[in-house]
Amino acid sequence: MAPNATQLTEIVPTTGATMSLADAHAREWIANRYARPDEAYTRINMITTLTGSATGADGTSDSISSRADRLILGVIRADADAIVVGAQTVRAEGYTVPRASHLIIVTASGNLSGHQLSDDALERVRLICPASVSDVVRAASPHLEIIPVPGDFSPATITRALSALGLRRLVCEGGPALATQFLSAGVVDELCVTSAPAIEPTDHPFISVQTRSHTAVAGMLADDAGFSYLRLTVS
Repeated sequence: MAPNATQLTEIVPTTGATMSLADAHAREWIANRYARPDEAYTRINMITTLTGSATGADGTSDSISSRADRLILGVIRADADAIVVGAQTVRAEGYTVPRASHLIIVTASGNLSGHQLSDDALERVRLICPASVSDVVRAASPHLEIIPVPGDFSPATITRALSALGLRRLVCEGGPALATQFLSAGVVDELCVTSAPAIEPTDHPFISVQTRSHTAVAGMLADDAGFSYLRLTVS
């Protein structure tokens, strides 16, 4: 893991405003910059090394993260109704349930081995899957609520199914395959990307697309450890 930063600087807009991460108001300062007024949106929030890897040497994103990245992660999660993540990422990362939002796990098997989902928070965890495999998923995870999606199981049908449940402010945290599917499907409004100052080998980039997405820079922060925190709107 890279050395932890002590200070954030706002690069875009070019205010040059700074905030010490030790300041009691640091989280509020970050939240003001990541807040969205929309009643409904879909964000992607991921971290990548300079080589495009979403993980470090230990196979998780923790080893390429930073203090500021974790603060931003908490702010983005707190603003959302639900965090959408693939089951493979839950297994690899040892996921825990976000404090203030639902965790929606995209799965075709219901296999969540390796997770760290505490029993007292399971009421905020749901599995979403194709209706055709809902019996398999339910058998594998009988203690969790299942959201079966009939017909085409795509990012568009996933977001519609969640919206019908009142979960309209969504953050997709990957992994790379799921994030790529969401972006390629045209359902993403904003990407929040942390760039870690690290060189890691990778076979597959954190997002791999075949067509260009039209984006605009909505904001950018940088810290004194070499990390940058970019927000891109997608049109």
